[in-house]
Amino acid sequence: MLMSPSSRRRRQGYAAAARPAAARLHEPRLAAHVEDLTVSYHDKPVLFDIDLNVPPGVMCAIVGPNGAGKSTLIKAILGLVKPTSGHITLHGLPYRQVRARVGYVPQRSTVDWDFPTTVHDVVTMGLYGQIGWFKRPGRREREKASEALKMVGMQDFARRQISQLSGGQQQRVFLARALVQEADVYFLDEPMAGVDATTERAIVKILGALRDAGKTVIVVHHDLQTVRSYFDWLVLLNVRVIAQGPVDDIYTADNLRATYGGQIALLEHGDFTRPAPAPGPGPAPGPGFDAQKEDAGPPQAAEAR
Repeated sequence: MLMSPSSRRRRQGYAAAARPAAARLHEPRLAAHVEDLTVSYHDKPVLFDIDLNVPPGVMCAIVGPNGAGKSTLIKAILGLVKPTSGHITLHGLPYRQVRARVGYVPQRSTVDWDFPTTVHDVVTMGLYGQIGWFKRPGRREREKASEALKMVGMQDFARRQISQLSGGQQQRVFLARALVQEADVYFLDEPMAGVDATTERAIVKILGALRDAGKTVIVVHHDLQTVRSYFDWLVLLNVRVIAQGPVDDIYTADNLRATYGGQIALLEHGDFTRPAPAPGPGPAPGPGFDAQKEDAGPPQAAEAR
C-alpha cells in the first residue's frame, strides 16, 4: 500500500515519539552539559557562548573573579534565569525532566532568614518536590529530614527558629535540605563563604562523601588556595569559560592569569600552584559535631576578589 508523503512524515514522527527516552538523550554520559549559553541583563552579556561539560562522580569547582557570572551560570542551568540562547542538559535531559534528581544550595545572603520557620521544617521543604506542596509530610519524610540534620550535626537544633542560628549553622541547614532530596547532582553557590574553619571542614567532608558515592557536586568557590585540596574538576570562568577539566591540568599560572588578569598578582609572589594543606579530619558530622560553636569568620586564606 502506497503512503502519501504527509502520512509518511506523520508516521515517522509517531515512531520518533515512541522511541525509548534513552534514545533521545543528549550527551547522557555527562552529569551537566551546556552548549552555546549566553545570558544577558539589560542587553549586556554576563555569560557569553558558554560550553561546559562536567562528568558524573566529580567534585567540581566553578572559580572566577567577582562579576564573572558564576552564580548566574548555576541559575541558568537550574532555570532560575532565562538565557538569551543555549542548550542545557543534566544526565542527558532538560532540567525540568530531572528536577527531582537535582539538589541546590543557594547563597546564604539570598535567603530570608527572618522567615518564621523551624530548622526541621526547612529541611523537610527539600522533599516537597517528591511529595507535592499540598501534601503534609508523613512520618517517613520527617525521619528523612531528621537523618539529614544528623548528617550535618544539627539534630539538636531541629525545633530552633532559623533566625536564631549562626551563619555556619544556617549553611548546614540548607545543606541538609539538599541532602534529604537524595539527588544525583548537587549545585552549591558559595557554601564555604563566611563560615568558620570547623564548619568548612565538615562541609567539605560531606561533599566528598557524596562524590565518593557517585554523586556529582558542582560548587561556586572563591578560595584559590583550597581548590586543589578540595576538588578534582575545575571550571575557570570570566564571562566565558577560560578552561575546564581535571584540576591538576587546569590549575596553572597561565590559566589563572587569563581568568583573573592583574588580580592574580598577589598569589604569584608565592608558589600558588602548590596545593594548600589538606583539611584535617576535624569533627565528624553527626553526633560528634559541635554545631554550637559560633562562626569565627572565613578561614585565613588568599581569596581572589
